[in-house]
Amino acid sequence: MVEIILASKSKVREEILIKNNIQCLIKPSNVDEEPVKNSLLQDGATPELISKNLAELKANKISQTNIGKLVLGADSVIDLNGLLISKPENRGQAFKILKNLNGKKHLLISSVCISMNGSMIWNYTDKAQLTMKNLSDKELEVYLASISDENLYSYNVYQIEGMGRKLFSSIVGDEDTIMGLPVKKIKEYIENY
Repeated sequence: MVEIILASKSKVREEILIKNNIQCLIKPSNVDEEPVKNSLLQDGATPELISKNLAELKANKISQTNIGKLVLGADSVIDLNGLLISKPENRGQAFKILKNLNGKKHLLISSVCISMNGSMIWNYTDKAQLTMKNLSDKELEVYLASISDENLYSYNVYQIEGMGRKLFSSIVGDEDTIMGLPVKKIKEYIENY
């Protein structure tokens, strides 16, 4: 199978690729996402469109300097009834996000883009629907206390592959999508490339 460059420092995304026998080099894009999100939100973009744009931006940035190589960019966002929920910057924000999601359904949207020579050549977006249990403030605090800073700030507020699973009463969708990489479609594309 062809080797790709992953434009992300996400250990979970790297592990998903390795588990699926996809050879990858890691070259994080280090894109400052906030100005891009803010600009897109001002233009009325949906969370799904923001996720797609960020995945493409990351892949294109790295592919400009890695000519002839396939570069994979990825982005995941939470869509709560059309409202974009971003990664927390501190534990206080993480608690507020969990309070907003508490007892509600939301979508986890994961977009991926493969670029070559600075341009997108393929993209895909998948969604999963998660319903969070109705938890007390104390239960949310105990959950947050169980997560390291690195994990809390590297991923969305919950880690479905770990302790986060117990936060939900219902999970409908692909687990790899929830962890940030709809790998089945990526594998299909690469195998047919």
